Order: sequence, then structure tokens, then C-alpha cells
Amino acid sequence: MSNSPFLVQGSGSRRSRAAARRRRRRLLGAGVLATVLAAVVVVLMIGRSDAKHGSASASTATSRRAHAHARNAPFATPIRSPAGLALGHPPLSLDLSAGDDPVQIAFHHPPRAGLLFNLDTGRVLWQLNPLERLHMASLTKMMTALRVVRTTPSGAPVRITRGAVEAAGSKVGVLPLGKNVPVETMLYGLLLPSGNDAAVALAQHVSGSVSAFVAGMNAEAARLGLSCTHYTSPSGYFNAHNYTCAADLAELAHVDIQQPRIAGIVHAASAVLPFPIKTGKLYLYNNNPLLVYHYPGATGMKTGYTELAGDCLVGTAERNGVRLGVVLLHSPELGRQAEYLLNAGFQEVYRQAPIPAPPVPPGR
Repeated sequence: MSNSPFLVQGSGSRRSRAAARRRRRRLLGAGVLATVLAAVVVVLMIGRSDAKHGSASASTATSRRAHAHARNAPFATPIRSPAGLALGHPPLSLDLSAGDDPVQIAFHHPPRAGLLFNLDTGRVLWQLNPLERLHMASLTKMMTALRVVRTTPSGAPVRITRGAVEAAGSKVGVLPLGKNVPVETMLYGLLLPSGNDAAVALAQHVSGSVSAFVAGMNAEAARLGLSCTHYTSPSGYFNAHNYTCAADLAELAHVDIQQPRIAGIVHAASAVLPFPIKTGKLYLYNNNPLLVYHYPGATGMKTGYTELAGDCLVGTAERNGVRLGVVLLHSPELGRQAEYLLNAGFQEVYRQAPIPAPPVPPGR
């Protein structure tokens, strides 16, 4: 019962019940409104959340596309050599775009890096890690020979110094201290048996000292646009900072093979040369497996080996006017892998008939 002074006696309960009903309706309406408002708020929050997550997904997708683009984009072209010198334009245009090479070979025991290419056009037929910097051992002597033929006439005498005689590693081995030896004989000694003693003698003859000659090697490498290559000796004998890559060696092979003096030497399986010793002659033998085992069309070029570099080869061959080069760095079967790649290039790409010949023995 209401104590309100404004209610007539007897009508208070009915009015109270009516008021209660009205309050309930208001509360119910307010509850419904609150529920609706809460639902609206939830919907708006979900919308915002969806929008937020949608933006993150778009950002992730964009990021993934960016990473994919970066992964597939070509390496940035360096403007300086490892020696810090400005790079020139490479003489051979090598297309290193992976995935479309006409020769597809996966060796069971592959080399660390390699390249099969056309020596004249630069067309890449097969590649494996062509820009990976690796030790090159006596492939260094390809640059040594290039510097010599570009600076020294063929009839020049080369004086044999004590530094040359005492050079470590592979040698011509009978260099007469203090005597003069024809430069062509020294080049044969450099490129066939890979004489480190010949490398030192030639470097001192050209530049006065080994260090000055090496500086010239790095300058020439930069001029040729060899962006992976750094020289620390004229021989490549055991030095961790003497390195290159397969692509640079392909460029250098293209340049070397155009030098008639170098091309004539690296094509020889053996040579007998005038030499200032009692017999008057020096007998030299090439250790290039393509020439040792008479690969059809072999024309050169250079081998190398150290514990750091493993077995290395720049091999060249010509058949019916097509000249191919193969580079192998740290190969477990140097001659056989070179033979296999060159055969694939001549036969599969240039459609030349196989030439019967004994294969290079296993393990070589």
C-alpha cells in the first residue's frame, strides 16, 4: 500500500500495479534497446577487427610478393671489384637467368660451381652457382699469361731469379738460376705443367716484383668487369684471398682464347722447347684431361688444384665452327664432367653428331 498523500484510498493498489507494469515495460524496452545497442557495438567491433585483420593480410601478401620479387630479382650489379677498383664492361655477354638453360644436368656428385657456354656469343647452356666466389688455384695463371702476352714481345728473354727457383708447389723444375730463358718457353712452362716458378719469373720480368705484377692483375680484372675476382699471387698457390667465380672465368677464357700466343700453347698436349741446360731442350706435358685423353675438338685451356680449391678446370673445344667452354670448380671428376657437359652442348644444343672416342677414365 502506497503512503503517497496524493492517492485515494482503494485506488492505490490498482495504480501501483499499473505503474509496475509500465516500469516493467520500460525496463523491458530499455533491455531490448540495450541488447540491440550491444549487438550493434559487437558488429562494429567485429567489422573493425575484420578490417584490421584484412589490412594485415594485405600487408602480409604484399610483403610476400616483395620477398618473392627480391628472391627472383637479379643480383645487384657491383660497380667495384673486390680490390676496390671501378669495374669495366665484361667482354662477353653471359645470360645467367636460371631456369631456361638448354642443357639440364644434375650430377650425382656435382662440382661446387660450373658453367657451360658458347665462347663466342656468351650463350649459357648450363650453370651451377656461377657467381659463387671460390678458390681457383692455378686457374690464376690464365690472367698471368694474359698480362705477359700483352706486355712482352715473343722474343724477350726472361731472367731466372732466386725467388722463381725457390717457388713452392708445382714447377717446371729445372729453371737455371741467373740465366735467360725465352719468354715463350716460360709461357709453356706456366700453362702446361702449371709451373709456379715460371709464374714468379714472368711476374718479376714484367713488373719488377711479384706484388707490382699482382696489382696489375687486379687492375686488368677490373677493366674486364670481373666482379668476383681477386688475385694475391701470379700462381694461385695456397692463398685464401685468391678467388673468383665461374662466370668471371668464362669471361677470361673468352679473352685468352683470342690471344694467338695463349691459344697456341694451351692447345698443345706436349712441347719440346729450347732451354739453356746441357741437353738444350725442355720437355713439357699438358695436364688438361681433355687433351691427355684426346677429347675430340679439345683446344685447351687450364687446370688447377690446391686443397682449398679442389680440382678445377677451364676447358675449351671446337667442332664444326662451334666453340664451347666449360668451367668446373672443385669437381670430384674433372675430366668426365667436362666431357659430359661438352658432349651435351655439341649434341643436344647444336645438333652435331657424336664423335666416337674413348671416354675419360673414371675418377679423372
